Amino acid sequence: MLRLLVVLFAAFCSFNVIASPVNINTADAKTIGEALSGIGLKKAEAIVKYREVKGEFKTVEDLVNVDGIGAKTIEKIKNDVLLSDAAAVADQKTDKKIEEKTK
Repeated sequence: MLRLLVVLFAAFCSFNVIASPVNINTADAKTIGEALSGIGLKKAEAIVKYREVKGEFKTVEDLVNVDGIGAKTIEKIKNDVLLSDAAAVADQKTDKKIEEKTK
């Protein structure tokens, strides 16, 4: 019974690591492949290559332009894809509020 609990706990922890949000505009292929369910290293490398050639992704749906990634895959991963660093966006919003209050 204890062994089963340990296995279940390990599986739960590894799932959380796999499903962590990732910024596809800054992450390397290895990070993208590890973070997004259903995206292996080959597709992750295709994401990075596309980004290097075409520029940053503006929407998650732009991933459909990457070879090997379709609408079903995007639907599965969209909640784990970031287009910018959340901390940077939060800082910008805070700065904007401070500017508005000081006017």
